[in-house]
Amino acid sequence: MSPHYDSLETRDPAQRDREQFAKLPAMVAHAMKASGWAKHLAGIDAASVTSGAALAKLPVMRKSDIVALQKEHPPFGGLNVTPPGKAKRLLMSPGPIFEPEGYGDDWWGAARACFAAGMREGDIVHNSFAYHLTPGGFILESGAHKVGCAVIPGGVGNTEQQTDAIAHYKPSAYIGTPDFLKILLDTAQKTGKDASSIRRGLVSGAALPASLREELRGRGVSVLQCYATAELGVIAYESAAKDGMIVNEHVLLEIVRPGTGDPVAAGEVGEVVVTSFNPDYPMVRLATGDLSAILAGPSPCGRTNIRIKGWMGRADQTAKIKGMFVHPKQVAEVAARHPELARLRLVVGRAAEQDTMTLMAEVGSAAGTLAEAVAATLQSVTKLRGEVRLVAPGSLPNDGKVIADERPVG
Repeated sequence: MSPHYDSLETRDPAQRDREQFAKLPAMVAHAMKASGWAKHLAGIDAASVTSGAALAKLPVMRKSDIVALQKEHPPFGGLNVTPPGKAKRLLMSPGPIFEPEGYGDDWWGAARACFAAGMREGDIVHNSFAYHLTPGGFILESGAHKVGCAVIPGGVGNTEQQTDAIAHYKPSAYIGTPDFLKILLDTAQKTGKDASSIRRGLVSGAALPASLREELRGRGVSVLQCYATAELGVIAYESAAKDGMIVNEHVLLEIVRPGTGDPVAAGEVGEVVVTSFNPDYPMVRLATGDLSAILAGPSPCGRTNIRIKGWMGRADQTAKIKGMFVHPKQVAEVAARHPELARLRLVVGRAAEQDTMTLMAEVGSAAGTLAEAVAATLQSVTKLRGEVRLVAPGSLPNDGKVIADERPVG
């Protein structure tokens, strides 16, 4: 049995470049059929976009731009070529940002990641990504289906019910956040449910520290990561070599200097910018806001596309906590609801292999219940629980940082 999904993964890099850049002019022209892309790329001659250097001259599109466009031109800001009424699903991510899912074969490009993680035809897979409005569950489910797997749509929450399903169906693989896999295994152990059938995991949506990967391995589950967004599908994925993330075959990836569209030197950390070839919802130089760097040489597993080091933080101060994005503007919303607070700083960390967040808030004098009230507001705004610590005025750094992500990387 081949260790690779198909021959595209192992083609000569020069051949890949020729074939992808040969398609790029038609893809850009196709995107410009949509009013939003036509405006964004006004004055661009699509036929001239035939190389990485030519692509790098195009303007980047940021997620904040998409939010603004969608408010002005709902539902998708004029970035969709296929009308919303002809989509398969109409989805919504935190932000809010609205996304379509179209019909087609492996529409999100997730099959390669599932295959690299060891999923094969006839396997049963437990999927704990959310299915309610958000795309996560559907993105990875579509890849598992393409590979030929049956999927248990676990979704989020209902932990004991999910362990019941695992004990009954005996899936061999797990899809979801790494934190929740640990929660499921812990719950199964405490309640006497058998979760030992799970031997492989494909995780995303949260950091995978080496300590957690090793703990899961010690409990019999070999875990690999993939990197995905709702606009682009699966961008990159790990293989058994565990030596960086291999860029998917349906996208072009650049690393640029944060806040610009200028490519950085090979190996330098910068912002991930991605162009996708999706015919329904194309993306031309979408700036993800994530930091990474390109690794030199091909993967030891034999896949030849470029590799990135994986997620290395955010180019802006947005943080992904327990699979949910938390934005600086949400911290500002907490402040607006509690005018007695001065400077705020949301500190993101790890404890007991779980993401944590602590809101540090300067205040002159505080009523006894202020911390509890601020904590309730924080949960209301972010949909996540966090601790609140009230501190004296002037005790927080005056560095403009609203969200401090102090989690270990790698």
